[in-house]
Amino acid sequence: MTSIQKATESTATAKVEKHTIQAYIQKMQGEIKKALPSVLTPERFTRIILSALSTNPQLGATTPQSFLGAMMTAAQLGVEPNTPLGQAYLIPYKNHGTLECQFQLGYKGLIDLAYRSGQISVIQAHTVYEHDEFDYELGLEPKLHHVPCKDADKGNAVYFYGMFKTKDGGYGFEVMSVDDVRAFAKRYSKAYSSSYSPWSTNFEEMAKKTVLKRALKYAPLKTEFVRGMSADETIKTEISDDMFSVPTEYIEAESVEVDEETGEVKEP
Repeated sequence: MTSIQKATESTATAKVEKHTIQAYIQKMQGEIKKALPSVLTPERFTRIILSALSTNPQLGATTPQSFLGAMMTAAQLGVEPNTPLGQAYLIPYKNHGTLECQFQLGYKGLIDLAYRSGQISVIQAHTVYEHDEFDYELGLEPKLHHVPCKDADKGNAVYFYGMFKTKDGGYGFEVMSVDDVRAFAKRYSKAYSSSYSPWSTNFEEMAKKTVLKRALKYAPLKTEFVRGMSADETIKTEISDDMFSVPTEYIEAESVEVDEETGEVKEP
């Protein structure tokens, strides 16, 4: 057990003040530096984390173990949480009566990881509206055709799709109707029915992430990328050099409301 784990576990029975997690972050500069890939500097990452804590009071009230677990997951993935980039989010969840921090990968973060894998040449996700020209075929010669409507009145969203092309010429796509996406979310998202869920605050972004994740299941990607994708929507209460090997906590109950554009936690 590392000194960080011992320190965080020792606070579980004590009253945690807002500055405590900030103090842990400062102490973990060495671990953060080792975890971050070259695409993100330790100084910038630390500023982003401290800004998230300052902006979102509920994040400071989450358990230190879960917050640091989510932070280190973001660090190892090299994504910026709770910024307008939409790469990832640290979200407070009331889990078994305890306020914990969940890591969520944004769809833009998923795209960044796919490009960083070095095997993807193109990856996109789009919304199809009623007045768009859209068609697709499956089978031995799959086809995907989408011409967006140029009029101001596009109609309602009817489909979402994600597609990728690999550098060796392979490709794949996934198409889901709005009803398909809702059914998927109801089945697999513990907090979908909550009015404070990200599915309520930014349905389109969550839908794009869903179709991209399903499309990428067919991509010949490296194990490292697949493991990174599996960290989405997890709560981890241990710190490790390999956060992807740390088991996730079972999530039960509703989240507090979060603005998916800014990462800001809203009061109910």
